Amino acid sequence: MSIAAQVERFVAMGTRIELHVFGVGSADALVAARRAIEAVDDALTIHRPSPTTAVNDDLLAGRGVAIDDPLLIAALVAVQDAHGLTGGVFDPAADRRFGGAGWGDVVFDPRTAWISATRPLALDFGGFGKGFALDRACAVLRDAGVVSACLSAGESSLAVIGEHPLGGGWPFAIPHPARADTVLVELELVDEALSISTTVGAGTRAPERAAMIRPSDGAIVTAARCAVAVDRNGGRAEALSTALLVADTEQARRLLDGGPGRRFLYDLSKEAAPTVDVTRMQAA
Repeated sequence: MSIAAQVERFVAMGTRIELHVFGVGSADALVAARRAIEAVDDALTIHRPSPTTAVNDDLLAGRGVAIDDPLLIAALVAVQDAHGLTGGVFDPAADRRFGGAGWGDVVFDPRTAWISATRPLALDFGGFGKGFALDRACAVLRDAGVVSACLSAGESSLAVIGEHPLGGGWPFAIPHPARADTVLVELELVDEALSISTTVGAGTRAPERAAMIRPSDGAIVTAARCAVAVDRNGGRAEALSTALLVADTEQARRLLDGGPGRRFLYDLSKEAAPTVDVTRMQAA
């Protein structure tokens, strides 16, 4: 059986993006999905001048500011929700360079789009931005009538639309980040997003930034860990996997037991060959 497929590959959000659309869909929709991701990149990046760097300049100077970029406003609303969902463990403002400041020091009013902070700090959307961007691209494709698609941002952030073109869920195998011959868990997704966060490998390149800081005590997480989260929303999946990575024992227990969605946390320091049954941490 032959199934028409269209693919778009490009670089954005600091990583490789791949959009695979199957069956019904148009080239225009694929280009529009790419533009949606690039627009999020332009709004949230901290690596070149952007609406986020402009806001950070004001927050670091102790000034409040009205935000006029709709994508940044939408991202901040989603971040505020994710911060509450994770009990404050997901924190895009956590950064030891600014004396342990965090989202708890941010004052954000979605009605007026006004943001300020009680102490100097800066926002870093990190992996959350990738999930948020995939959500925007999925919305564009669904609006265009696409019923089967797989989107990847750096292979650690994934989102699928509908079922696999051959039927059933989209199968994914999550590899051990340091052992190429080992799979941590196999999952099937339908209309869901998947996020993987780890302290092993690339995740250790900037340990002072939010992705590896435990907001409750400002400690940098150095334990070898890998967290996996599946959710209907890509931004929320990213927030959950990041939160699981930096959570202490009690926080991890609450996040793993919370629902809906599937959540896994692996202790990679164990020498035993890891499988989902023996390495999933239940925060015991």
